[in-house]
Amino acid sequence: MADEKDKPRTVEEDGKDDTDISASPRLPASMSPNRHASPSLHQTSPRPGVTVGPLYGVMAEFDNPSNLVAAARRTYEAGYRKINGYSPYPIEELWEAIGFHHTRLPIIVLVGGIIGGLGGFLMQYYLSVFDYPLNVGGKPFNSWPAFIPITFETTILCAALAAVFGMLALNKLPQPYHPVFNAPNFKLATRDHFFLVIEANDPRYEHDEVVEFLKSLEPKEVTDVEV
Repeated sequence: MADEKDKPRTVEEDGKDDTDISASPRLPASMSPNRHASPSLHQTSPRPGVTVGPLYGVMAEFDNPSNLVAAARRTYEAGYRKINGYSPYPIEELWEAIGFHHTRLPIIVLVGGIIGGLGGFLMQYYLSVFDYPLNVGGKPFNSWPAFIPITFETTILCAALAAVFGMLALNKLPQPYHPVFNAPNFKLATRDHFFLVIEANDPRYEHDEVVEFLKSLEPKEVTDVEV
């Protein structure tokens, strides 16, 4: 009779096999095929298995204003429209380079002045003619020359308020948080560095193409900007 030890072993008897080729390493949760990731605008993976959140855009860093303006012009000529530049001080050429040729602020100020002027005049007309009419030296109740000083003051007041609040609204201020604050070197934007951003909501945005395009502009660095 053959010894028990001479019988061939099976996987069922041993519970495991030293050469079991069906075993495979467990995938991370973020790479599991059964895991449904939440949708996002754009994602990049700088390292395998590492997922980065949705992107606001791609940022290029420059060390002088001339390079920034030249890069902004080439970016606009390439067809990108959702672009923005950041600098420590105003650069007039930069506004034109990114296609910012006009502002709606003058219209807002004009509308504010008109509303203030009409409001001031009508307020005095209502008080003098309807609410509390007084006979002063036989003058008509609607003595409009006397209304001019207050009408002028309310015009200037409302126009100035419209300018202030219109400027804040158009610049989306106050803004305690902005995605560009996540860029590693963006704190230098208030010192001596200059930045150009192509936003992810641009119609022509393709992440890899944008990165290669910005690198062709010869910046100091190109980085992704997370939301």
